[in-house]
Amino acid sequence: MSDVIPVRRALVSVFDKAGLESLAKGLHGHGVELISTGSTAARIAETGVPVTQVAEVTGFPECLDGRVKTLHPNIHAGILADRSKQDHLDQLADLDVTAIDLVVVNLYPFRQTVASGAGPDEIVEMIDIGGPTMLRAAAKNFSGVGVVVDAGDYDRVLAELDANGGLTLAFRRELATKAFMHTAAYDTDVAAWFQGEQSWPQQFGMALTKRQELRYGENPHQGAVLYAAPGNVGLAAAEQLHGKEMSYNNWLDADAAWGMTIDFEDPCVAIIKHTNPAGLAVGTSLADAYPRALSGDPVSAYGGIVAVNRPMDLATARQVTEVFTEVVIAPGYDAPALALLQEKKNLRILAMPDAANPPFGLTFRSIKGALLVQHEDLGAEPFDEWQVVSKAQPDDAMLADLRFAWVAAKHVKSNAIVLAKDRHIVGAGAGQMSRVDSVRLAVEKSGDRHVGSVLASDAFFPFRDGPDAAAAAGVVAMVQPGGSVRDDEVIAAADEHGLVMVFTGRRHFRH
Repeated sequence: MSDVIPVRRALVSVFDKAGLESLAKGLHGHGVELISTGSTAARIAETGVPVTQVAEVTGFPECLDGRVKTLHPNIHAGILADRSKQDHLDQLADLDVTAIDLVVVNLYPFRQTVASGAGPDEIVEMIDIGGPTMLRAAAKNFSGVGVVVDAGDYDRVLAELDANGGLTLAFRRELATKAFMHTAAYDTDVAAWFQGEQSWPQQFGMALTKRQELRYGENPHQGAVLYAAPGNVGLAAAEQLHGKEMSYNNWLDADAAWGMTIDFEDPCVAIIKHTNPAGLAVGTSLADAYPRALSGDPVSAYGGIVAVNRPMDLATARQVTEVFTEVVIAPGYDAPALALLQEKKNLRILAMPDAANPPFGLTFRSIKGALLVQHEDLGAEPFDEWQVVSKAQPDDAMLADLRFAWVAAKHVKSNAIVLAKDRHIVGAGAGQMSRVDSVRLAVEKSGDRHVGSVLASDAFFPFRDGPDAAAAAGVVAMVQPGGSVRDDEVIAAADEHGLVMVFTGRRHFRH
């Protein structure tokens, strides 16, 4: 296998014409013969570079509205011939086929066409056949052929020709890898469209792109990488405006923080440690919500992640900078606020694009050798379906706190208990093995603010010990899914203590 192969003949057929002119001129300057198809050939000809139409090479006209152009032995024999085998070279000579040393192809924009809302007929026409076939053929034969799918590699190809008079083996192998990844991602998109509304297909494919190599994983001895799903969605779509690179744990915590804030319509501030809220509050403004969020657990807020669901203003930024913070996430930043935050050298500042929050989606968790997939816990809470099961009835202010606490509990690790007052968390018990322990922990974390608070439990109380402990601490109302075989005992406990008890009929486990 030769380390450097010369490029004497190149086939160029691209849908996206970006960079085509400079590539064509550069190849021509190195004496490379260009063959091409349709609009690509026309664009090359406009630059003054000589180009041969594929139909002249195949001796067969393009047909079927362009569906058949390059699917011909005169093309694919020229790509696939193994240059190390004299028999292959002899066959090319007998067939009067000239070898092709470089294939430059990018594919029809299938994903973009689907996203545009186009109809089925238009989408089907964007399923590229000849392009992937050429790419795979050239990539298979990387020992003697270069293959380019990314316009970002055009300059690198020309630089290789300048420096080496051809393409090195290492570079060809790198290009072949990219080609197979590209066609695999393309086929995944096509298969996903054919699956349509099928919720759980027999085979699940997902093409992810490496966004960033991370310094390490959860711990320094673990390697880690951030891969992003197609499209500009989720936290990976954020633009980092300032600060050190995001770590593995930063990404996890930031995702949890952002997910909390966008669940609330009113101005919201979330302060996160280890994916759980050290503080969470809504208010009339971010500047109003921040100090109440901070009061939830000011000790744990140190070194936390702050997310807000409104553009960051200067008044809120001033408060944020008074506490050591690892990451700030907002949908945007007022110029003075950004300037102030950027004075913190190591503070990571993320801006979320408007289109980054899909209305629904899937979540993924790995176990050894397998992937768990589920629908994301999204959607408006059906508050009108709540049932007050206690004798005591809530007023409007209490209902507002119960609703806030319930949505907050959705984002706390189970077993989850949230204590809230005036629409901010005053105490939380997260990740405990028993629900009553979560109640006790939430009370302990609240200091003396549990008196007069409301409680949300992400799942039902299996025994009355949880409500008893909450009532003893001064909690005045509780919201929980209900559904325990001991619901009658739990409701009786609420009535004995004069508590309001509301059943939601919906659970929000977060393991």
